[in-house]
Amino acid sequence: MADKYIFTYENENEFKKLESALKKYNMLAYKKLYFEYYPALKQGDLLGNKVKTENGEEYEVTLPTDALFTKVHGEVKLHYIVDDTNKVIVIRTLSPEAILAEGHQSELETYKGVMVSREHADKDMFKINLLNMINK
Repeated sequence: MADKYIFTYENENEFKKLESALKKYNMLAYKKLYFEYYPALKQGDLLGNKVKTENGEEYEVTLPTDALFTKVHGEVKLHYIVDDTNKVIVIRTLSPEAILAEGHQSELETYKGVMVSREHADKDMFKINLLNMINK
């Protein structure tokens, strides 16, 4: 039987907030994370790219999402650290943190199918309109 890894969290409350916002606003990324990536990580399959090695091996996994969302807000990524000696995976965060945290705090508006930040609504709508004009 393969060694299984245990999940811990750098800040569990904050991560769960981001995770619930991801579930609400991007179900595809949430399903992939919950039903494919988490089980693979628990089995020891380290997914994603290694980004730095200060406190162990840190990885980031890009989750599937809409191309327009990615262009407006950035890629949805899971960040985690691996401690091989103790067989522990420390779940750090989900990015883009700003829009996910804002989505957890209050209901976000959508514009042409993309979440729009309350703080930067004009900027987000401008990006969406610009990208739609470029694609035409």
